[in-house]
Amino acid sequence: MLKPRALMAGLEVLFASAAPAITCAQDALVCFLHWEVVTHGYYGLGAGDQPSPSDKKSELLPAGWSNNKDLYVLRYESKDGSRKLLMKAVPVENSMIINVLEYGSQQVTDLTLNLDDFISAEDLGDFHRTYKNSEELRSRIISGIITPIHEQWDKASESSPQREFPPATARDVDPLRIPLHHPHTSQQPPWSDPLSPFAVGGEDLDPFGFRRGGMIVDPLRSGFPRALIDPSSGLPNRLPPGAVPPGARFDPFGPIGTSPSGPNPDHLPPPGFDDMYL
Repeated sequence: MLKPRALMAGLEVLFASAAPAITCAQDALVCFLHWEVVTHGYYGLGAGDQPSPSDKKSELLPAGWSNNKDLYVLRYESKDGSRKLLMKAVPVENSMIINVLEYGSQQVTDLTLNLDDFISAEDLGDFHRTYKNSEELRSRIISGIITPIHEQWDKASESSPQREFPPATARDVDPLRIPLHHPHTSQQPPWSDPLSPFAVGGEDLDPFGFRRGGMIVDPLRSGFPRALIDPSSGLPNRLPPGAVPPGARFDPFGPIGTSPSGPNPDHLPPPGFDDMYL
C-alpha cells in the first residue's frame, strides 16, 4: 500500500507548471482540486462552460484557468470517455464553494472549503508550505465530489443494463436459407379439426358465421339449395313489385308456401275445433 506522501506524487510538478498564474489562495486551492480530479481518471479539457477549438485532453491546467478570480470554470472528461464533468468554484469571503456537474447522470455535488484551513496565503511561492492539512483536504474532495459522482454513475449503469445477445451463427445469416414460419400465439392456427381447443366459443365471437358456422340460423347462408320465398305469404294481397329488394334478408309475414289470398286451407283447424275447448 502506498504511503500518503507517495499518493501526492505529481502535485508538485503541476504546481510548478501553474506557478506563474497562482497569485492568491483560491488559485492554489483550484490547482489542488484539479490535481485530485486528474488522479481519479480524468483529463482536463479546457476553461469555460462551452467547448472551444483550443480544447485538448491534458493533465495540466488549461490556459486562462485563473483569469477570472471570482469564478473558476473547468471541464473534464474521463480517460475512457464515458463521463464528462463541469466544475465551478466561487470564492465567498474566506471560503470556496465548489460545484461539480456530471453531464450523463445530471448528478450535482457541492463542497465548501475554508481557505485558511488548507492554504497558507503567505507562502504561495513555496510549494512545501503552500498547502496545509493536505490529507484532510484530499479526503474532503474525495468524499464530497468524487465518490458521489461515481456512485450515482454506477447506479445509473445498473438500472439500465445492456442486453447481451448470442453471436449469430452461419445458419442464422445464410441468405439462401428459407426461414421457418411458426404460428403466432395471438392468431388462430389454420386447423381444420373442429375439436381444436381454439375452436371453443368461436361461434360466440362470430355469430353471423362470416368465418365459422355462426350461431344464428340463416336459411340464406345455409349452403344448401333453397326454394324461392314469396314475401307475400300470409298476406291477403301480393306486395307491389320492388317492395322487397332482391337478395334482402326478409322474414315472410306468414308460413312459407301459403297463397297470397290467405292461409292454406289444409293448415286450418277442422270445423268445431274451437268448440271442443269451450
